[in-house]
Amino acid sequence: MKLRSILGIIAFGLATLPLSASAQNYPDKPIQYIIPFAAGGESDYVARLQAELFKTKYNQSMVVLNKPGAGGGLVWAQLNSMPADGYTIAGVNLPHIVLQPLEGTAQFKTEDITPVYFYHFTADAIVVPANSRFKTYQDMVKEAKEKPNSLNIAGSGSMSANHMAHERFNKQAGIKTTYVPFKGTGDLISSMLGNHVDAAMSYLPFAIQQKGKMRLLAVASEKRHPEFPDVPTFREVGLNWVDGAYRGVAVPKSTPKDIQKKVSDVMATLNGDPEMRKKLSAGGYDLVDISVDQIPEFIARRSKDYMQDAKDAGLVK
Repeated sequence: MKLRSILGIIAFGLATLPLSASAQNYPDKPIQYIIPFAAGGESDYVARLQAELFKTKYNQSMVVLNKPGAGGGLVWAQLNSMPADGYTIAGVNLPHIVLQPLEGTAQFKTEDITPVYFYHFTADAIVVPANSRFKTYQDMVKEAKEKPNSLNIAGSGSMSANHMAHERFNKQAGIKTTYVPFKGTGDLISSMLGNHVDAAMSYLPFAIQQKGKMRLLAVASEKRHPEFPDVPTFREVGLNWVDGAYRGVAVPKSTPKDIQKKVSDVMATLNGDPEMRKKLSAGGYDLVDISVDQIPEFIARRSKDYMQDAKDAGLVK
């Protein structure tokens, strides 16, 4: 056989091979799932549900590791130095990865982050301790107007969804309150229960999880949640506000495209499980299914909205 023919056969064989041999049987070993926030928050809660289901569906472990710091920025700054084989993934949040680099202190840029799937959305919500003097949204706004800068409102991280929601609250309600950032949702619970802060700008799932210990005053969803039929949406109290945080997973930028697709597909399988969806919906999580091929357009569209919000709040020029 001539050399040219042999080379042609080899070239054809290589062209028909999968892009990455490691993708063929993915996942065939444990996955390390790094959550960039403290245990007890929304990201942690859902990751542990996903890990349980992953074990059932794939007969492999998904090890959830909490690594809080810099409102998630600690992990995101290190992400591209992690193994790029699909077996190390990290939780990722919007608007955090868009807004944090604007501060100038973040050790990552938005384009450094490679999300491969977004699985849910949580509506912004104002929550107070159950023994709070504020019984309604109107009670809080009334005092905030009478005593500017006297109220402290906790939230998860700086330049985060909670931070932006706080700024939006101040602007749209015509008040001045002080934002107090915590490492994660879980960290602010003790401060709330100890009445060290007046309220928290959190999410609907937080209000559901803490029901009985804390009181929901208003929520940035399209409609009232069945768990709180008497609690108004922000639109009902006169604010043009339906927003919150998106959560998903990201991989190191050098992860091969076919592996990125595999990770995206696995997360889609977990998110599509009927029991998972039922449990999360009841818990106040709005399910979304944004796969790796949809990510660029989704990030670009959301980034425009976040930048406008940041400008409106005076956080950027």
